[in-house]
Amino acid sequence: MNWLNSEAFTLFGQHIMWSDMIGNTVGLVALALGWRRSIWTWPAQLVSGLILLTAFATAHLSGSAGKQLVVIVVAGWGWWQWNRGKGQAQDGSLAVRFATWRERGYLLGAAALGSLAVGGLFTAFPTLSWDPWPDAYIFVGTIVAMYAQARGMVEFWFAWLLVDLVGVPLNFANGFAFSGFVYVIYGALVLWGMRDWWLRSRSAPQPALEGAPA
Repeated sequence: MNWLNSEAFTLFGQHIMWSDMIGNTVGLVALALGWRRSIWTWPAQLVSGLILLTAFATAHLSGSAGKQLVVIVVAGWGWWQWNRGKGQAQDGSLAVRFATWRERGYLLGAAALGSLAVGGLFTAFPTLSWDPWPDAYIFVGTIVAMYAQARGMVEFWFAWLLVDLVGVPLNFANGFAFSGFVYVIYGALVLWGMRDWWLRSRSAPQPALEGAPA
């Protein structure tokens, strides 16, 4: 599997690795599938996580590598959650909703406390990450975004947008140019997906996922 971490080509002076290119392309497909509320978004995210794990681990970006481990685990849980929630919308697909104010408070609190904890860990042990605080922010932000996505919350798009704002410059700074380019495309898809889920949440009579409190 060493070829995954070899250079595929050079673009605008940036060295593009196979793992970076393939993993993020699959991730882009996964995001588009999430926009369409397709159950296949989760196996696509799992495959993307496996490929990017090899890329970030070799680059000594523990937060980004850890993020991919979380992607792999949460993808399995999200697949299960969406299978339980299928058929709840009027068109027979997955119903989506806005989080309650209490849920939003939990998400924001978890993001803040998690970032402080992980950032503190990376700072205390510098060998874990070259960029401790941005790395921690991306790591925790991804967990929050994927959790919200698995629960069918529109807010997951906002969480991904906030992750992108830090992910783009961090990836360029650490030599993952293709990740940086793809994150820009992610931003556009996030805005379109946010609009689609927003409109669907307003038309859904019972938007909560099965077994999940409103």
